[in-house]
Amino acid sequence: MFNLSKYLIFLVPIAVWFIVQGIKFLLFSMKYGWDIRETLAHVSYGHMPSAHTGFVTALVTSVGWYDGLSSGAFAVALILAIMTIDDSIRLRMYIGSQGMYFNRLVARLNLDETEFPKLKERMGHRVDEVIVGGILGFLFTILLINLLSH
Repeated sequence: MFNLSKYLIFLVPIAVWFIVQGIKFLLFSMKYGWDIRETLAHVSYGHMPSAHTGFVTALVTSVGWYDGLSSGAFAVALILAIMTIDDSIRLRMYIGSQGMYFNRLVARLNLDETEFPKLKERMGHRVDEVIVGGILGFLFTILLINLLSH
């Protein structure tokens, strides 16, 4: 018989990612309207809450729960989480700023927008989006672990 419990260390974070991404989808749609294509175009990189942060927080929590806080896997998961969160706040915000400046340059030079299409300006997360993503990732992981362990 197939034993799913030995895969929970990885399946729980995946489930948490879907939950947090679903929350982001709902919040964006409630704020900006229920156009699915428009929502999907905007919620992949940025907006409230950070699903990437929720996922890596869930991964760290899951590995810490199942393998222990002193395991090598926990250390690797923690380093991965720090790198992912740093990327979502800092690096992708710089990319978004570059998009904004390029869009301004195209407008100022009155260039053809079919040849120079508008670049996405919102690529990263604000700090509050990352904090909420981390909190949700941790809480949903603990909730799922407790529900699935009974």
